[in-house]
Amino acid sequence: MSTPSAASSPASPASPSAPSSSSPALPLSSTSWPSSRSSLNAARRARELAGLADGTEVDVLVVGLGATGAGAALDAASRGLSVAAIDAHDLAFGTSRWSSKLIHGGLRYLASAQLDVAHESAVERGILMERTAPHLVRAQPFVLPLTPLVSRAQAALAWAGFRAGDLLRASARTSRATLPAPRTLSAVETRHMAPSLRPTGLRGGLLSWDGQLADDARLVTAVARTAAAHGARVLTRVRALTVDGSGATVRDELTGEELRIRARAVVNATGVWAGGLVGDIRLRPSRGTHLVLRSEALGGLSAGMHIPIPGESNRFVLVLPQGDGRVYVGLTDEPVEGGVPDVPEVPETDIGFLLDVLGSALDVSVGRDDVVGAFAGLRPLLDTSGSGEPGRTADISRKHAVLTSPDGVVTVVGGKLTTYRRMAQDAVDAAVTARGLAAGRCRTASLPLVGAAAPSTLAALDAPRRLVRRYGAEAPAVHALGLADPALARPVVPGHPVTGAELLWAVRHEGALDESDVLDRRTRIGLVPHDREAAHTAAREALARVTS
Repeated sequence: MSTPSAASSPASPASPSAPSSSSPALPLSSTSWPSSRSSLNAARRARELAGLADGTEVDVLVVGLGATGAGAALDAASRGLSVAAIDAHDLAFGTSRWSSKLIHGGLRYLASAQLDVAHESAVERGILMERTAPHLVRAQPFVLPLTPLVSRAQAALAWAGFRAGDLLRASARTSRATLPAPRTLSAVETRHMAPSLRPTGLRGGLLSWDGQLADDARLVTAVARTAAAHGARVLTRVRALTVDGSGATVRDELTGEELRIRARAVVNATGVWAGGLVGDIRLRPSRGTHLVLRSEALGGLSAGMHIPIPGESNRFVLVLPQGDGRVYVGLTDEPVEGGVPDVPEVPETDIGFLLDVLGSALDVSVGRDDVVGAFAGLRPLLDTSGSGEPGRTADISRKHAVLTSPDGVVTVVGGKLTTYRRMAQDAVDAAVTARGLAAGRCRTASLPLVGAAAPSTLAALDAPRRLVRRYGAEAPAVHALGLADPALARPVVPGHPVTGAELLWAVRHEGALDESDVLDRRTRIGLVPHDREAAHTAAREALARVTS
């Protein structure tokens, strides 16, 4: 294989300051959403798949519709290329829905001297927060509690890291209004923000900021719909059986029909499954596990938490309040041997590890019975050791790679969710070069995703704030479904805010084809098995409303 080439202070002593509403002006379009061009649904899928079956040749075929694959489809389509993008399952079916729902600034990579990865992460975080997806990514405060298990030397090292992270923010030209400065906290301030912390021996805390996604799968959906608005054919439930430099033989998983999709260039963006389509790609998958807790189990968290892992100088367990009655606790970094499953299982050892670290800092007891759900994702890390020997996946670089096979298939692997856009850009650049395609320049660094709008516009929308945080400029249209039919305005699960209107919207406009698409990826109901079962009938009814 070859490889182508000055601080914002808290508003009160006990709470962090929110980013100012006077963020930099956004180069966002005034497109009214939804438009028929951006809507994905069963009827559009059938129509576009039939067109490809007739022998139409596209400039670029993208295989895989996680964040990077959807990003490649958008990148290529926005350059003026004709695009088909397929996935054997659904949008964000694989790793892209199992993340921490964070847009990281690359702080961890500074500590391991991966300066290029750290800077790239900070740049991409700023692009998402200020240009392309300000409706989906917001600033999230994090507290690192200075417990007796954190030595003063470790605290000093962490503080130096947070200050370096702020310099990284500045070097990426992300506004201070978008991400406030880190600062130290007193013990009282720390417990006000995280009341469940154990007070005994608590010396205070360190406050930092990073980007939090409303939902990783929603980001992928927005990218895919934006690609569709630019003319890409976005086709789920279409499995690539074989690929080569001139296209792929595929199977429609809904009908069983096989066909050939002809393409001038092919991008393999299947993540941990990449080696199954193209040989000579050696990956070292790493499992990242998260627990799902009810918010009441941890009290009134007003910030996330970094809890140091005993014996590790630069690894933390994250406590991530979601604003929907749930809190995520993660994550592990364990090597995975053997075959790659469609849906990774969560071993009890991972659950026990995360609960143990959580218990090292909390004054409340959180046990196995408090875990209402758990999920695990596999990171597609590129094995560059050449030895094939097992080792810590935590030590493998998160830098992505673009590889071109002898027959011209471009494969993109490695990286992480935050840098999906840059990974997609590099993959399309390689395909354009390898196949001599006539394409425009990359536009995705300033191209707003479906639903994006300036903060002032989002703040003025006549819709519930929760919907605005998940749908952006489309929130009033989602809300209108509930106003027109009160049955759709009610939550579909007691204690969880998702309404029937959101399920219907997922089927009409977001490409959901069955109950699992609706519950597991367009919403996050499915992360708690009990809630998923309770909402199954509502999902089926939403599908019936569209198909009847």
